[in-house]
Amino acid sequence: MKIQVRDVPPRSLWALQQAGIHPLLAQLYAARGVHAAAELDDGLARLLPPSSMKGTREAAFLLADAMAAGKHICVVADYDCDGATACAVALRGLKLLGATNVGYLVPDRVVDGYGLTAPIAERVKATGADVLVTVDNGIASIDGVARAKALGLQVLVTDHHLPALFNEKIGLPDADVIVNPNQPGCSFESKSMAGVGVMFYVLLALRAELRERGVFDAAHQPKLDTLLPLVALGTVADVVKLDANNRRLVAQGLKRIRAGALPAGIASLFKAAGRQAPVATTFDFGFALGPRINAAGRLADMRLGIECLLTDDAARADELAQMLDGINRERRQIESGMRDQAQLAADAMIDEDEEPPPAIAIFDPEFHEGVVGIVASRIKDKLHRPTFVFAASQAPGKEHELKGSGRSIPGFHLRDALDLVAKRHPGVLLRFGGHAMAAGCTIAEENFEQFEYGLQQVAREWLDAATLTRRLETDGPLAPEYRRADLVDTLHKEVWGQGFAAPTFSEEVEVVSQRLVGDDKHLSLKLKHQGEPVDGIWFGHTDALPARVTLAFRLDTNEWKGIRRVQFLIEAAEIQPPKP
Repeated sequence: MKIQVRDVPPRSLWALQQAGIHPLLAQLYAARGVHAAAELDDGLARLLPPSSMKGTREAAFLLADAMAAGKHICVVADYDCDGATACAVALRGLKLLGATNVGYLVPDRVVDGYGLTAPIAERVKATGADVLVTVDNGIASIDGVARAKALGLQVLVTDHHLPALFNEKIGLPDADVIVNPNQPGCSFESKSMAGVGVMFYVLLALRAELRERGVFDAAHQPKLDTLLPLVALGTVADVVKLDANNRRLVAQGLKRIRAGALPAGIASLFKAAGRQAPVATTFDFGFALGPRINAAGRLADMRLGIECLLTDDAARADELAQMLDGINRERRQIESGMRDQAQLAADAMIDEDEEPPPAIAIFDPEFHEGVVGIVASRIKDKLHRPTFVFAASQAPGKEHELKGSGRSIPGFHLRDALDLVAKRHPGVLLRFGGHAMAAGCTIAEENFEQFEYGLQQVAREWLDAATLTRRLETDGPLAPEYRRADLVDTLHKEVWGQGFAAPTFSEEVEVVSQRLVGDDKHLSLKLKHQGEPVDGIWFGHTDALPARVTLAFRLDTNEWKGIRRVQFLIEAAEIQPPKP
């Protein structure tokens, strides 16, 4: 592990300090690319205009006409938290704006697979729908959209994923309208928007169109900001880059949650997770609420998650949140067993005293396809290698197929790597898609070794020793005057996440004492930081540390006999090898 300190541009730091930003926050913001205080303005007026996203105006026309004609609109969702929140935003938003005939359909992860397929289009038609709206999917659904159109459905695709590639050319579905910041010709500045954010922007455009049509005036228009808690949750849970626009959406959602203006389902999820909504943070979204909603799509039926987000009945919301909490506990148990098996398989690839291969591919017949992505992420984090984990398909008639989910490291574009494997080994990849850091694919079981060989071949060509060295960027030493509980609270209230990392500090400390706690799974530490005592905890770490060591740590607090004290959450240690 190589611990690196982020560069802090002095001009940006000075500008932020001159604007009255707290010195520590100014340092953190400057190190993350913020140059001026105006960039930290999270007001709704600072959001990028909906008109700058290609397709929003046409989508507004389509939906406004459909509502005026009383057409049945069916939303086709995805089975993760982004898809569930996007579906809830679509249904709640359309009803707020006056739609009276709206329903939804969510694919089954096992039976249907990902995206709008031809059979799903047929099921939508069977509901009596006239208009099909995808959320968080559809940009690569060439066949599904074609089938929907052939059935006489109008199709609006709202998505944020990358389009499909065919012989190195981008292929788009023949939908009536496509809204996606990553489609060709879209100049929208925030390319990292989640699917739920895209749907929210479509609703903003629809409201503007309905105003122009005289359905309501500006003084009496529906308030779509009630949807922002859902937008914030989906955005953080989908681990998209928190650029300035996404941070504004998340900040606005957090403000409303902390003020008590949140849907019943989100309130119940906070309760089920043992978290407090009045002090909600992005960590709650990413590590408490998001996983509970995702668990429904992984192991059960995502309709549970969507219904939880749609209901306004507090008792029903509590019931659904408790069900989601139970499913999430089951998910953790399955994941734990799979992670141990996957780690054994990964260890078997590595000879003693040798580095892991440049890419990891693991398959076990006992794996559950609903949690392969989580396990791939855990293995990637541990070995710092692009990792695919496969499970046997549970879909009827597809038992010979393997479904894989991959996670990558910086410098290795996973979707592009799959594209190259597909070109070099025709027929091995039955389906694939995704992003730079996460992707999925389907292969025949008999082709697993060929896929593994192809992936490792690409990794050897693309990855060098520097890229394969794990690095942790930190904010350097923590001044002792900032080691305060009230300042920890201030830091926690800020919007942190992917691409705008939570503060992590690093410096050499003295280890006064150390012991294992929690069934010997975690290392509890008594440290001296800048000559003063402080507690530390390193979750999941059991190896002893030397008397002096450079640690990377985040700040937290613990409470003992009514007194709150700062503690260090250890992220990594940089231990120098002994001198010869």
